[in-house]
Amino acid sequence: MESLVALIALYCVVFGNGPWWSAVAAGRSLGDPATWLFMGCCFVMLVALHFFVLALPATRWTAKAWLTLIVIGTSFAVYWMRTYAVMLDPSMLRNVVSTDKREASELLTAALAVNVVVWAVVPVAFIWWVRLDERPLLRAAGFKVAALIIALVVAVASVMPVSRDLTSLMRNQRELRYLVTPGNYLYSLGRNVMTDAKAVNAPKGVVGADAQRVAAVVSAKPKVFVFVVGETARAANFSLFGYSRETTPELPTLEILPFSNVKACGTSTEVSLPCMFSPFGRADYDEDQIRGSEGLLQVLARAGVVVKWTDNQSGCKGVCDGPGIEYRKPDKAYAPDLCDSDECLDEVLVRTLQQDLDAASGDTVIVLHQMGNHGPAYFRRYPPAFRRFTPDCATAELRNCSAEEVVNAYDNAILYTDHVLADIIRLLSAQSQRVDTAFLYVSDHGESLGESGLYLHGLPYAIAPELQTHVPMIVWMSPGFAATSHVDVACLRGRTKAAYSHDNLFHSLLGILDVTTTVYKPERDLFAPCRTGGT
Repeated sequence: MESLVALIALYCVVFGNGPWWSAVAAGRSLGDPATWLFMGCCFVMLVALHFFVLALPATRWTAKAWLTLIVIGTSFAVYWMRTYAVMLDPSMLRNVVSTDKREASELLTAALAVNVVVWAVVPVAFIWWVRLDERPLLRAAGFKVAALIIALVVAVASVMPVSRDLTSLMRNQRELRYLVTPGNYLYSLGRNVMTDAKAVNAPKGVVGADAQRVAAVVSAKPKVFVFVVGETARAANFSLFGYSRETTPELPTLEILPFSNVKACGTSTEVSLPCMFSPFGRADYDEDQIRGSEGLLQVLARAGVVVKWTDNQSGCKGVCDGPGIEYRKPDKAYAPDLCDSDECLDEVLVRTLQQDLDAASGDTVIVLHQMGNHGPAYFRRYPPAFRRFTPDCATAELRNCSAEEVVNAYDNAILYTDHVLADIIRLLSAQSQRVDTAFLYVSDHGESLGESGLYLHGLPYAIAPELQTHVPMIVWMSPGFAATSHVDVACLRGRTKAAYSHDNLFHSLLGILDVTTTVYKPERDLFAPCRTGGT
């Protein structure tokens, strides 16, 4: 059995680590003997360590099934890493695991199936062809313990000649560990399982237990604040912020406040969504604390605000859980012209918003979670009427399209988002006789469209390109909302080029909705400097 494990470990290190070997070899001369010494030592170390990891759970009864999963999992990992230049760190693996059936179907392509067949069929067939020796239990245990010890000794011995070089490399480029396959996805899956186990066993920490409303102005009309959470929209492709193409023709015709210098909390929905609704944010980033604590919506509900979440995506990632928060998905039967069997176009959110506005009788926060520019199938995010930039990439296999086609499809989706957001603002404006309304849109993260060989998003934050972290944010207020909230709109317009981030959202919404609590930080409230009594 140990020989079979060693062969599979060798196979994975040789054929499953192209990105790792490329990164390690970068900047080194192949004519230098020191390069070959370093690469050789790394090779022996990786084989020994993977043998140790793969051998631990392997027994005569489980080894074949376990190694089959490893080979197939590695073929999936190699394809995604090579195709989209992603790293399989814990946040990326959380994205993969939490992906719903519809999203998964866009990633499970014919090219992926071919890759799995090419790289997995032969080694899997070999695994099941090999006959494993039957040994007495104690003897088998002895062999296994001895093999594990030898593997650790070999790993340590192989590192010694290049320890200084390897330590420096991993200290300066820590993200490289997420290129080592299958160790990367095994570690990340294990880390997520442990994090989720903690979350299940421990109730969420209470945030803002003292939250209450303080009405600065008594208004006969209820306030409705609409918070639109965008998806995968990068600021670089909004003509509103200087992009050369006219991708946002409708929004500038409205009295909006476009904030051009906003940073996302993460590079994936799984990270950004909990973070943007948290009081901790990127400035005090602690994933366990963020996931283990209440957020903005729970504080608002505790203060007596009606809170609703309408989801045209894959869920709220826990931020809308709890009493007093209504969660719903759009009813596809209500909008057959906008929905198919898999998903709905974002205009469905405008229709559900109309229903909520008609029913509003008290101060309300409505969160609309867009499908937006969710990739890689950008072409599915907009209807034919918004297919303005052509030819557009009509497949999820982005590398099969030209750079121009990928950008065209992405820009068409931005064009459609512009239309949806403008429709929401027009709808809110039309309700001004009955309710005071306000609107904030911000994307959860950006996207790479092939720049530097990168596609999609989800790179570790420390090395992520600005295209994945620079996001658009737009604010609009009805005159009645601005008046009752004491907001000087002209003052706010003069601050739209200032630097903000997702960290401002929690405190800004508490402030603008007159919710007082000790967790509120006025210095993070983007509205505070432009409100009566603001600083």
